[in-house]
Amino acid sequence: MIFMPASPDRAPRYLLAGIVGVLIVAGYASTLWLYYPGAKTWDAKYVYQDIAKGFYGDWQSPVMTWLWGLIDPIAPGSASMFLLIATTYWLGFALPSLALAVRGDRWALLPPFLALMPPAFVFVGTIWRDVLSSSCWLIAAGIAFIVAERPSPIRIPAQLLALALVVLGVLLRLNALLAAPILAAYVIWPDRFAWRRTVLAYVPAGITLFLGVQVVYYGVLGATRQNALQSIMIFDLGGISHFARENQYPVEWSEVENRQLLDSCYQPTEWDIYWRLEPCEFVMHRIEREKGLFGTSAIPKAWLLAMARHPIAYLEHRSAFMWNFLAGSNPTMWVADIEHPPERIFQDRPAFTALVSLHDALKPTPLFRAGSWLVLCLAVCWFGWRRADTREGAFALGTCGSAVIYVLSYYPVGVASDFRYAYWAVVAGLVGAVVAAAPSRSAG
Repeated sequence: MIFMPASPDRAPRYLLAGIVGVLIVAGYASTLWLYYPGAKTWDAKYVYQDIAKGFYGDWQSPVMTWLWGLIDPIAPGSASMFLLIATTYWLGFALPSLALAVRGDRWALLPPFLALMPPAFVFVGTIWRDVLSSSCWLIAAGIAFIVAERPSPIRIPAQLLALALVVLGVLLRLNALLAAPILAAYVIWPDRFAWRRTVLAYVPAGITLFLGVQVVYYGVLGATRQNALQSIMIFDLGGISHFARENQYPVEWSEVENRQLLDSCYQPTEWDIYWRLEPCEFVMHRIEREKGLFGTSAIPKAWLLAMARHPIAYLEHRSAFMWNFLAGSNPTMWVADIEHPPERIFQDRPAFTALVSLHDALKPTPLFRAGSWLVLCLAVCWFGWRRADTREGAFALGTCGSAVIYVLSYYPVGVASDFRYAYWAVVAGLVGAVVAAAPSRSAG
């Protein structure tokens, strides 16, 4: 066998791919060095406890519980899920970068550096399903971008894998259901973006995904219904009561409680105000523990009646929440050690302490405002629309288009305004902007 040297025009491509590989490995190694074995949040702690009980509830994703239990023997505790999150995160940035590198495009060098930007990177060490679901979606988009012009024997199996990752993202974060059809349409037709077929496929895809969630959650896993949707209703009833200046809950309050409910309780930040935070936790205490109404039809009926009577108050409440979500200084990097309060995690790691200091300095800036990433994704979509007949434009519209819908979905269903809820817009905006700006070339 005779080995021929690479042609001159191919050598830079191999060099670029090699550099990208080194950057990705270095970034992955730095993630392990900074964060291993990962930081548990309270949500993660509850999920991990459910694994030991063999319990699947739908308040947190039962698929998250099942998946974590499946991989836990690899590295028991937070380490197994952290390794999965870190691996999928860097793989998500690697695939589009390598796809650009193998065709000699120097834009390929940007994604590994952008992956280190604080609004994306400071979340990788924390056990959040938002990070895992976003990473799965970024991998799905990267796979579709790579195989867009490959022959069917290669392309179709890869697309099926990408679609499975899109579905996994929905199973991990249910409001992703509204955004998933956009990304799924891109995965199916990655060579160019056609809005008509995307619009036509949107509703059937959404219905299919919704039915799939029911089958997986309650059929395959046998998850217990915990009435998570009613947390939205409790929050909305509080907001409508505040703006309408009239109690909308299906219970009576004392004069002092009613005054608190209408005046001081409401904040457009999170539903926890009515659930577990003083001085207004009396709301859920009365509704759930005294009256036993939470989880019954009384809450949906009161919610529907309140919206019918006071639609303007409902819109005022939802708009106030959305403005805070997009423009407010909301919770970002997780640093609490839940096993040893009030200590911070990784206090003995100078590099982590430096990262926290950098985060703290940047938090007041637009980098840690969800609205900034929504605007970036809208800009990428506008630029991608002008190149909709190219692979690059289709990638931009598939990722950032779905990210726009994802962020906007919090207008009707949001119950908390943490920055992490906009995480898909962060990673989609970073990678989508690079691909959208890259010149169109054959993958050759």
